[in-house]
Amino acid sequence: MLPELSFIFPDLPLPDGVHIAISTRQGGVSQGPWQSLNLGDHVGDDPAAVATNRQRLRSTLDLPAEPLWLRQVHGTQIVSWEACSGASMASEADGAIARTAGAVLAVLTADCLPVLACSRDGQAIMALHAGWRGLAAGILEAGITALQVEPAEILVYLGPAIGPGAFEVGPELRQCFVSQDPGSDAAFRAGEGDRYWADIYALARRRLRHLGVREIFGGEYCTVTEAERFFSYRRDGCTGRMASLIWREGL
Repeated sequence: MLPELSFIFPDLPLPDGVHIAISTRQGGVSQGPWQSLNLGDHVGDDPAAVATNRQRLRSTLDLPAEPLWLRQVHGTQIVSWEACSGASMASEADGAIARTAGAVLAVLTADCLPVLACSRDGQAIMALHAGWRGLAAGILEAGITALQVEPAEILVYLGPAIGPGAFEVGPELRQCFVSQDPGSDAAFRAGEGDRYWADIYALARRRLRHLGVREIFGGEYCTVTEAERFFSYRRDGCTGRMASLIWREGL
């Protein structure tokens, strides 16, 4: 008997017809360091196991379509569901938007920050992969621009990522953000020697608020310390990936 899949369904005021779900590492068929619900097809896992996990994900959530899986590269490229759905190969991008009923967007993470968003009227949805490189490069800015919705009319959910008590960084990473925005220094706590503890949630919230987004939810998990629930690249190295999904109901 196959194990039951486990998801996070965040509590936020989503418009009618829009749904968000985040997978955990529990409930799949993958073995070894990818155990068990690995949804990443680029991390060395058995392709057949990944395919089974993805099929079970779609079936359990009763998704209206196969998610738009991206080939993520820590950049700022944004693609659209309308241009990419049905393509034989995953698009190289770190974000996707959609305005079509039945669209399903997804990003894969194992410490990086998944950002899910929608317009208040539910007509536009977005999924972004926002590691620190993407944040510094402007993935949030690129996504908000591509969504073409007034920032005050956007709801954002920050999914599970490495927490502020686990994200130890060097002075060069802190300087990367502080040189762009001196106020972002508040997201870094001094550690031992020249090390800092970075709060990726705080960095994302600050950038979103600068863009005019006010409705920001989530940001309470730590993928590193919650080992039974989440994959973590920083903790384990060779590991699987969770999926953060946002979709619109079909017609």
